[in-house]
Amino acid sequence: MTPDRLAPYARLPRAYHDLRLLHSTVDAFGRAHWLLRTPAETPGPYDAVIVTVDDGGSYATALSSVSARHPRIDALPDGGFVVADARSRTGDGQVQAFDALGRLSWTFRVGDAIEHLLTDESGDLWIGYFDEGVFGDDPLSAAGARRWSATGEALWAYSPPPGGDWIADCYALNVDRRAAWVYPYTSFPLVEVRDGRPPRLRTTPVRGASGVAVDGERVAFLGGYRKDRDRLILASLGETTVDVLSTSRVTCADGTPLYRRRHIVSRGSRLYVRERSNAEWGVLNISGS
Repeated sequence: MTPDRLAPYARLPRAYHDLRLLHSTVDAFGRAHWLLRTPAETPGPYDAVIVTVDDGGSYATALSSVSARHPRIDALPDGGFVVADARSRTGDGQVQAFDALGRLSWTFRVGDAIEHLLTDESGDLWIGYFDEGVFGDDPLSAAGARRWSATGEALWAYSPPPGGDWIADCYALNVDRRAAWVYPYTSFPLVEVRDGRPPRLRTTPVRGASGVAVDGERVAFLGGYRKDRDRLILASLGETTVDVLSTSRVTCADGTPLYRRRHIVSRGSRLYVRERSNAEWGVLNISGS
């Protein structure tokens, strides 16, 4: 079996390597972002910087009074950012929206136990929650997957389509220009969400993947339990099922095995993977492959 290699995608400039990494992502426009702060821990809100790498160039946006202790970040289409705390209690300013100059614009809550936070090209927030939020006492996260506006307006919440179950844990979430795709535990269906249509469920034989890429009628699942953390399954979308075509393995760009604690961002046909180094992103694109 010949492994598929990630292609090098984006690297944090060396000038920022002494700062502490809090979170990193790749946004709806393909820009990579790193949220960083000084290594020294101080109680309460802190100053941070988001370093953006776009088409080989880079720039930094300074943020002040960041409150998230377990931050998740993404970019807004106007050049601003959202910073959300993965853990939240009723009454806190869990999500902070900053403008393009790094100034705090507003705060709101989206529910406890954020596993995935992805903004789309319009600036809406798509959020997948892990089990402690789904089964906790916070009604905002009980649905398992939701869509919010950038100002905190609730736009959509998952409910099971015919033949489906409630989400126990959102293992993977893909947000593209035209659709979002939810891959939840326990039965691991692939649920297609489009504006103006009821969610469409397809059953899959794939268990435990942590990344999902979709290109037309093709789909790829990256990851799995234990020894399958580097597994790549290519499949086709049927009317009600996902049908496996092939199985292979994925390595880092240099051919070394994928790190066990890697981070995956699913965007359309692309799987972005933060490799062994926190400073580097690789990519696997199933479009045309």
